[in-house]
Amino acid sequence: MMTTEPASLESLHVLHQSDDYIVVDKHWDIRIDSKMWYEKHTVQAQLRHHFPQLADPSTYYGFRFCHQLDFSTSGALCVALNKAAAGRAYRCFKDRTVTKAYLALLRGWVEEETQTLDFSIGKNSSEGKTHMMCIEGTEGCENPKPCQTELTVLEFGLYDGDPVTKVLLQPLTGRTHQLRVHCSAIGHPIVGDFTYSSGADDTPYRMMLHAHFLHIPLEPQPLLVCAGDPFLPVVDPKWLPQRSLRTPKATVDALLEHSGEEERKLKEEERERERRKQERKKGRREQRTEEESEEQKRQCQEWLSEWAGD
Repeated sequence: MMTTEPASLESLHVLHQSDDYIVVDKHWDIRIDSKMWYEKHTVQAQLRHHFPQLADPSTYYGFRFCHQLDFSTSGALCVALNKAAAGRAYRCFKDRTVTKAYLALLRGWVEEETQTLDFSIGKNSSEGKTHMMCIEGTEGCENPKPCQTELTVLEFGLYDGDPVTKVLLQPLTGRTHQLRVHCSAIGHPIVGDFTYSSGADDTPYRMMLHAHFLHIPLEPQPLLVCAGDPFLPVVDPKWLPQRSLRTPKATVDALLEHSGEEERKLKEEERERERRKQERKKGRREQRTEEESEEQKRQCQEWLSEWAGD
C-alpha cells in the first residue's frame, strides 16, 4: 500500500481477483485476522466490508489466507475463495515452488551486493523476548531450524539523513520473522523494525518491509502478482536514493527466469522418474510373461509325454 496514512476498512487495494483467488496489497501495521474484539481493522474485516458475498460461513474468519504476512509488513497477500483453491495453493507452498520477493530498506550500507543469508532460526525463550525469534547460538534460542534468504542490493541512499540500503529479499524457507532476523544478524536491521532494534528504531512511520512479488505455479494458470514499490521519494520524501545498482523489475525478472529453470528441471526429473517407473513395470510384466511361457512349455511337454505313454 503506497501511502503513509494509517489503515481503515476502506483502504483495501485489490491486485488480482478471479473465481478462486483474491490478492490484496496488505496495508502496513494491520493484522490479517484476529480473535480479539477490539481489533477492528484487519484484512479479514476489510474483505468482509468490500466482499461480503464472498465470505465463507464454514470458516472461522470467512476467508482462507494462503500464507502469512507480519503485522508490520505490507504487500501481496493471497486469499483463496474456496476449499479446493486453498488446497491447490497450499500444495505449492508446501512443496516450496512458490516464489516470493520482498523490498526492504536496511540500516547502513550493505557492502556485499548479492549474498545468501544462512542462519538457523529458533524461538527466543529469554524473559521479555518470547514474542521474538533468534539465530542459533544466541542466548535463549530454542529449536532452531535451517533458514536461507537471498539478498540483492538495489540502491544506496539516505533515510532521514542516515545511510540505508534498498534491497530485494527472497526467502528460500518460511520461518517466522525470517527476513527481519536475518537482516539484523548481518548488522543491517530493517528501517523501522522496533522489535529487532531492541526498541531503538521508533522514528519511521512504519517498518520498511514490503511483499513486492508473488508467483504461485498453479495449474493450468500460474498466479503472478506484483505489489509495486512503496519505497520511493514521491511516497516518503525522507528516503533519498543516491546510487542505483539495479531496478526491482530487472532483479525480479532474473529471479523468475531462474525459478522457471528450476521448475523445468524438477518437471524433467519427475518425467524421468515416471519413465523409469514404467520401464520397471514393463520389465516385470515381460519377466512374468517369460515365466508363464516357460510354465506353459513345461505343462505341454508333460502332456505330450503322457500322450505318448498312452
